[in-house]
Amino acid sequence: MNDLETRELRYFVAVAEELHFAHAAERLGMAQPPLSRAIRQLERRLGVPLLRRTTRQVALTPAGQALLRDARTALDAVSAAGRRAQRAGAVTPRLRLALKPDLDGGLLPRVLDLYAEDPAALPVELLLGRYGEQAQMVRDGRADVALLLSPFDDRGLDAEPLISEPFLLAVAADDPLAARSGLRLADLAHRGLPGGSPADQGVDYDAHSLTAFQEDRFGPHTSGDPGPTAGGGSDLPEILRLVELSGMVCFLPASVARRYPRPEIAYLPVHDVEPATIAVSWPRDSHSPSVAAFVRTAILAATRSGPEHLGGDELHAAARRGVRLGGHAQYVPGGDQR
Repeated sequence: MNDLETRELRYFVAVAEELHFAHAAERLGMAQPPLSRAIRQLERRLGVPLLRRTTRQVALTPAGQALLRDARTALDAVSAAGRRAQRAGAVTPRLRLALKPDLDGGLLPRVLDLYAEDPAALPVELLLGRYGEQAQMVRDGRADVALLLSPFDDRGLDAEPLISEPFLLAVAADDPLAARSGLRLADLAHRGLPGGSPADQGVDYDAHSLTAFQEDRFGPHTSGDPGPTAGGGSDLPEILRLVELSGMVCFLPASVARRYPRPEIAYLPVHDVEPATIAVSWPRDSHSPSVAAFVRTAILAATRSGPEHLGGDELHAAARRGVRLGGHAQYVPGGDQR
């Protein structure tokens, strides 16, 4: 079998994600017949069916599911290789940091200050995106490192937890719930999140609901290389306005709630919701001294942020053992040199 081409993989991923040939062709900017021919040619070359086609639907076969996982990884790697080569050859190399505005647990200023003192540090360029985009930015090479909310899709990535903090529930100040000193998820029955998910199912659903809300409200985020602050305007004021007027509720990490005090909004603890954990993440195969320095200083900044922000045993263990990037240990100052 000849080597697969990136063009073939792009075609297949589009069809596999859309599960509709016409939609995939529109996404790719091509006509449907040549796309259908290309997928059938790919199946013949591989000797296995990738899709089950009926007059009503398209579905992935087990072989198609396996190829989709690996094709995404391969396409990300190709994109990342080109982008990282371009940045490495730049006259002034930079470290690109992906994050969601406000979603840094209050660590970002301290991390940047400590990082600037490291001999391996590069000038930092911030790539601000929406919920859930940061891991993909690192995978496809748009970013070198990310601060992001766990859990996340960690394919091809390594990560270390930095801080944990409680989620608070934002409700309208005149909502009957606002008179309570604390809540449980069962108290949120029949309440909705901004994207339409049931509030009593918890925060795991909220990241998806916020993303859906953002795309509905502001349009989908483009996949091209963003500038230093592209996609970065904080939409939380819009979300909080919706909470205030509609009877919906919204989960926010405590540090975010502190940044958005509003007389029209009350923030309440929900006792059976898992805390928010902010992590630093980077490519699993990275050998970059500047990335290692950033990870090292991010962990150090978290340990200095006070006991109320520490992420527990995982954080202390990471600080003791150092961070391993690309098979080479990059030790945290004061850590065990093992």
